[in-house]
Parts: sequence; structure tokens; C-alpha cells
Amino acid sequence: MPPIVFHPAYEAALPEGHRFPMRKYGRLAELLRERGLVPDGFVTPEPADAALLSGAHDPAYVQAVLDARVPPAIERAIGLPVTESVVARSRASSGGTLCAARLALEHGLAGSTAGGSHHARRAGGAGFCVFNDVAVASLALKREGRIRRALVVDLDVHQGDGTADCLAREPDLFTLSVHCERNYPHDKVPGDLDIGLPDGLGDADYLAVLAARLPPLVEGFAPDLVFYNAGVDPHRDDRLGRLNLTDEGLAARDRFVVGLAVAKRIPLCAVIGGGYGSDVDAIAARHAFVFEAMAAV
Repeated sequence: MPPIVFHPAYEAALPEGHRFPMRKYGRLAELLRERGLVPDGFVTPEPADAALLSGAHDPAYVQAVLDARVPPAIERAIGLPVTESVVARSRASSGGTLCAARLALEHGLAGSTAGGSHHARRAGGAGFCVFNDVAVASLALKREGRIRRALVVDLDVHQGDGTADCLAREPDLFTLSVHCERNYPHDKVPGDLDIGLPDGLGDADYLAVLAARLPPLVEGFAPDLVFYNAGVDPHRDDRLGRLNLTDEGLAARDRFVVGLAVAKRIPLCAVIGGGYGSDVDAIAARHAFVFEAMAAV
């Protein structure tokens, strides 16, 4: 089985009634255990420290978060209270993606049961994202000489503006975002390849876009590692979506991306990205699709 990373801090404490479905992280871990996908247990990551986080973010912003003293305007943009629990979650999530990326380089496939915080830009967080874990991990691996090129395949329903911002000066760290064009964020940051989709797009048309655009990109760019943001908010029932994918469409999407990486012998690190609504069990079950796809391979 491909290794899977989890940290208890992934599920932070939020005020009663907060609209972010924080419980999905713990529920996803429970589902993966129940389905036999972690027979040897989860890998526990080391939370990211200030030096690691500052590789992708402004050091002043990093320190403000670690001190839980983020300016009110940035805290409002994040949409989460920057408390000790949320800070611990954000550090663990970034450390977890880096841990999963290292495991992917070793084993071929690996994933973290958090991550995909792609709205966090260099100077500050936004959209429920405090630190940009994929940017943190990809920049760290490049500095270490572990990789020369990485491809970020971001299939969350929202454009990966923060990742594009953090990696803007890194031509060897390529960002692909396939998202609903009329959705958040409104002030998009252009990435290396942005594919904006119309509202209401369903399974067949969505998968056709992937089949046409992703294989030639992977073939031409030839990355040493793929970071796959497998957000499940393109689902038809997602509260913040606007696309029309079914469970079957999301599962087919994950099998396609994982299968392509395996066929090309390119290591893949999966993170879970967005998924919103009140039915935490259904959201967690959708997040499990990418881990099931890796296990099937």
C-alpha cells in the first residue's frame, strides 16, 4: 500500500457552527483505517518550522501566524480564527505534504490526508488557507536538490492563485489549475497553465478536458514529481462548487491522474484540497477516492 500521512493536529478546534467542515480530516482517517488502506498505520509528519515555511512565505507573515497575531484583515481573508489550534494544524499540514512528497520520491506514490491549501499567497493567507503546503514542499525539495522539476496538478474547483503566486519565479515548478472560471477567487493570479471551466460542467466533459490537456503536459514537461491537489469540490453537491461532477466522475478523475503518473513512472504526491458542506461523511468518502486509486495501482 502507498504510504499515507496523517497528524492528529490536522483537525483543529473551531467555534461552534463554523462553516468550514474541519471534522472531515479525522473522519477521512477513520475511513481509510476501516477500508484497510493503512495496514501498517499512518506516517506521522514533523510539523513545519519557521525556516521551512519562510521558503515560500514572507518571514514576517510566518512569524505573525506562529505568534497567533495575524492582522485582522488577513484573518478575515483566511476565514479561520488564527488560534493556537489552527496554527498547529497549518504547521502539521505543511510538514505533512513535505513528508508525503519525500515518501512519493521513495515509493512512487504517497499522500497526505490534508494539504492543498492553494489560496495562501506569499504575503498572507486567504480562503481557509494559512500556509501553502505544496509551495512549501516543492521549494524545499528543489533547494535540497531532491528534484529539479515538479508539476502541480490542481483539480480543486477553485483556481490555485496562492500556488501561482508563491511559485511565480520558479519556471521549473509548473502550476496547472483546472477550475470553475466564475468561482472564487475573483482576483485570480495567473499560473503557468490555467483552464477555466464553465458552470455546470459534468463528468464526461470534465474528463475529456483532462484527457486532452494533461498527458501532453506531463510528456512535454517531464517532471521529477507530481503534486496532485485532488479537491472534491467539483462535486455537484458541494456547497462552494458550481460544477456538476458525480462520485463516479471524481473517482474516475483520480484514477486517471494517478494512472497517468504511474504509466509515465513519475512519483506522485496527493493532497486532498477542498470539499465543503454539512454532510461530513459524504465529503470524507469523496476524499478517500484518491487513496483508493493509489492503492488499486
